[in-house]
Amino acid sequence: MPVTETSTAEIAAKRPRWIVAVASAVLVPLVLLALIEGGLRLFDVGYSTDLTVPCTVHGAAAACYNLFFPAPFFPPGMIKTPQAYAIPAEKAPGTYRIFVLGESAAMGDPDPAYAFSRYLEVMLRKNYPALKFEVVNTGSVAINSHVLLPIAEGLAKQQPDIFIIYSGNNEVVGPYGAGTALTASGMSMAVIRSNIFVRSTRVGQLLTKIGTQKREWGGMEMFLDKQVRANSPLMKPTYDNFEENLRDTVAAARRSGARVIVSTVATSLKDCAPFASLHRENLSAEELQRWNALVRQGSELETARSYEEALQAYETASKIDDQYAELEFRIARVLWRTGDPGSAREHFVRARDLDTLRFRADRKINEINRNVASASGAELVDAESVLSQQSPAGLIGSELVYEHVHMTPAGNYLLARAMFAQIASKLPAQNGRVIQEADAPSEIECEQMLAFTSYDRTRILNEMLGRLARPPFTSQVNHADQVLRLTLQAQDAGESPDTTAAQYEWAIRQRPDDRVLHYNYALFLFDRNRQAAIAELALSRPWDGFPVFAPDGTPVN
Repeated sequence: MPVTETSTAEIAAKRPRWIVAVASAVLVPLVLLALIEGGLRLFDVGYSTDLTVPCTVHGAAAACYNLFFPAPFFPPGMIKTPQAYAIPAEKAPGTYRIFVLGESAAMGDPDPAYAFSRYLEVMLRKNYPALKFEVVNTGSVAINSHVLLPIAEGLAKQQPDIFIIYSGNNEVVGPYGAGTALTASGMSMAVIRSNIFVRSTRVGQLLTKIGTQKREWGGMEMFLDKQVRANSPLMKPTYDNFEENLRDTVAAARRSGARVIVSTVATSLKDCAPFASLHRENLSAEELQRWNALVRQGSELETARSYEEALQAYETASKIDDQYAELEFRIARVLWRTGDPGSAREHFVRARDLDTLRFRADRKINEINRNVASASGAELVDAESVLSQQSPAGLIGSELVYEHVHMTPAGNYLLARAMFAQIASKLPAQNGRVIQEADAPSEIECEQMLAFTSYDRTRILNEMLGRLARPPFTSQVNHADQVLRLTLQAQDAGESPDTTAAQYEWAIRQRPDDRVLHYNYALFLFDRNRQAAIAELALSRPWDGFPVFAPDGTPVN
């Protein structure tokens, strides 16, 4: 039937009704949600998830870290935060403001008092006495690039001069990663960012509170059933997401007018066996039986120090299954012991990259760090290369990294010195000369300023021993070696309490405004002079009114 002028007019008249219906179906729910969101905010239900909130420091206005900022990235009861920090609202002339972004390794875990950012600040202050350096470390446990982007966007409003980005270890296990125990995983970037936005709203917070059971933080043990193969199809979107987030983070930082330094990530190769391994797919029962027999034979020969024969057994097993991370580590260890560090390195790297509990940045992550720095106008500090150059045969191990990623004092010092050289390359000359890396104070000088005493060294080593006593460390093939090494290092150095106290008091006289020094000194004093400890704790507040508690849980007025 031909279309008449009348029927055409009828269709045209009906068309707006469809448009109105569709628009109503979309807009009405959005309007209702907006009204509910406004009502919840009006009656102060929920909390802001902005990076900072207004506060005062010694009566002066400042922007202070918002303890609720991480809520969109963690389940209720498991929110992880950095060391609390406050940024003065007024940036005094001659002030140089440096923000450090990253995960627990950037934070300085196991004790942020001795993070690379702290060494860096000592170096800068000594060489540029006319400048005031504010080095703010925003690193935090368990976060990844999905969290770093909004941190950079928030800090871009705080008159920064330099951003330092040291990240990549938690891309798989951190929020929205392929092997996370914290949030949903394996999602596209669009879905992830939408999820973060919704969970940052008051409506989203209410729904999360109703629909999510409160959980407790369980450390690395929480991830034992979250193994991800190196060839998993989930790894490509993980790398893509990291690259996009890093690129956007650099862009947000550069828009503020600040310099941006991107660093690669240093991980232990020589002394950190894989946390978990999976056999290649489609391995038959007969192949698995032969593989097990060869590895058992190789292990017995290795124990007997028959390294050449052990290597033959391991390499034969590898021809059956070359995807098992622990076998790669065994091969690397034998090659190292036979004096072939070059070949050993290839297998140590492969052992790390095949590890199915992916707590260490792999070679692809560091490749992305390098490429994004080059393509985005950021500066590069190659921490992996810096620490490798200072390691036996170029293999990073326990000398510079405690376990898998957390740097020792020597490791933090080396990274700080490399950062110092990069920063100094564009700072004003001092007394007619450009400051060089060689001008950095020694590790011993830095540690005197940081009051890193023998007491603290032993305290931290004992803390690391406690961590190694729990999974997944207990499943590592070299676990006994790690425990023995730290046990020997943790032997009491015999430093007297008076000597320790004198070192703290000297450092505090040099920097009476260093709240971290006051805090650690208070911890040392607590069982020796309770009143003096409480006085030191009171001086450690990051901002006015911040709740401070003694080690026994007693609130400090």
